[in-house]
Amino acid sequence: ELVQQSDVVVQNFATGVIERLGLGYESLRALNPRIILASISGYGQSGPYREYMGYGPAIPPLTGLSAGTGYLGGEPEEIGLSMPDPTAGITAAMAVVSALLKRDETGAGEHLDVSLWEATGVLNIYPWMDYVMNGREAQRIGNRDPNMAPHGCFPCTGEDSWVSIACRSDSEWRALAQLMGSNLADDKRFATLAGRKLHEDELEAMLSDWSLGRERWEMTTALQSLGIAAFPTMSTRDVVNDPHLRARGLIETLKHPEAGALAHTGIPWLFDRRANGVRHPAPCLDADTDRLLNEILEYPDERLVDLRSRGIIGV
Repeated sequence: ELVQQSDVVVQNFATGVIERLGLGYESLRALNPRIILASISGYGQSGPYREYMGYGPAIPPLTGLSAGTGYLGGEPEEIGLSMPDPTAGITAAMAVVSALLKRDETGAGEHLDVSLWEATGVLNIYPWMDYVMNGREAQRIGNRDPNMAPHGCFPCTGEDSWVSIACRSDSEWRALAQLMGSNLADDKRFATLAGRKLHEDELEAMLSDWSLGRERWEMTTALQSLGIAAFPTMSTRDVVNDPHLRARGLIETLKHPEAGALAHTGIPWLFDRRANGVRHPAPCLDADTDRLLNEILEYPDERLVDLRSRGIIGV
């Protein structure tokens, strides 16, 4: 009954589970030809790996991201977060919007097959194309960049305090060198990008010695005033308390019935002519069951009580 009244069904069971439950796309389409089913899995609903188990942290090594993550001369590294899970969810949401627009034209629904592997793989497109076009494998270079120098995170005054600096041109380097002093702007080793890359170890050591005696925000302000991309490397605490993000509404504090009032992520875009911000705290498990069955399917309260007593709904 819910499927008959709905636009979209989202499921992230392992491949084949929803069919065994009798809720596969063909079953849903028989109830509602306009239904859109979004299936999210590790490796997709088809292909030789479709029945393999998959979790977010295991996916980046399969995309080449881990092969390119790490320091010069070191081994591959984890990227440090389970990025494939939200990435696949965002990809599925975009696909759902596209399917809804197409359904408005044709009247027919769709089965969307989204995999964590593919949704994450497209984030590594530059190394893929470099290999296809030039036969080059990505090299691990830590915080360095092939087209900028200096480019990295440098220590500042205080415990675990850092600033990220990226110089994209010779003129930006000269401005930084003049700020550092010691006639660095006249040092021919660093006059060009090729020279700075050739002597990058010495360059980074000198920059680290200079930055170590300075406060990170003070350095950021000075460098930004010269047109040089620089910003503190922020901890989670820094992000939660950042005045810019709070002013833009990304950090919100809605009272949750179980967790209380805690800082959480808001909406990462702003409307100009519509209301912004999160409208409600995240629902608890089963919080909306009665309301939705009552509003969408018009079940009377007596039937909800009966369904709960038989364990058909509820937790």
